[in-house]
Amino acid sequence: MLLKGKTVALGVTGSIAAYKIASLASMLVKQGANVHVLMTENAVNFINPITFETLTGNKCLVDTFDRNFQFSVEHVALAKAADVMMIAPASANVIGKIAHGIADDMLTTTVMACTCKKILSPAMNTRMFENPILQDNLDICRRYGMEVIDPSCGYLACGDTGAGKMPEPEVLFAYIVQEIGFEKDLEGKEILVTAGPTREAIDPVRFITNHSSGKMGYAIAR
Repeated sequence: MLLKGKTVALGVTGSIAAYKIASLASMLVKQGANVHVLMTENAVNFINPITFETLTGNKCLVDTFDRNFQFSVEHVALAKAADVMMIAPASANVIGKIAHGIADDMLTTTVMACTCKKILSPAMNTRMFENPILQDNLDICRRYGMEVIDPSCGYLACGDTGAGKMPEPEVLFAYIVQEIGFEKDLEGKEILVTAGPTREAIDPVRFITNHSSGKMGYAIAR
């Protein structure tokens, strides 16, 4: 199990893409992770917290003042325990709050208290994603050490086609595994990876080459 003994906090915001996180939570649990899900009140309109509680075996946290759990300052306790926190889907509203230190619900207070790596996966309408304000907020998050996953392009729930689609659960899972699934033996090292076809000249006109796409090199570099 890649993630045995690791604690993963998943923050789910109000987006139609929230349903994908159920699959992500299941993947993480199958790899031995202790998964805790936090939801905004708007996220509850898209997927029921019971779904996450059933998949993870842990209470889904929504209300900051909910007392129906073992006594502790819940957002602080989870922030201390988490090895990584992923906010996916990350709405424009919550990205703005995180960028400017606004902590007014369980999810954003936990983000503020977390010292572990934080990963954001924006999901929204293309025009919202391309809005300069949103882009500035993402830059602020990056400046504070958060990783931002670029959204995919495709057909969106609003009917538009463009950037703003949250990647599939398998992609999100790979980001989490990359962060906490392996010992970072190469951290701080600089490695040069070459990719693509090679050419060997026969004479000034002709050369020998191959059909390499470079995909393996790109995968190794990632």
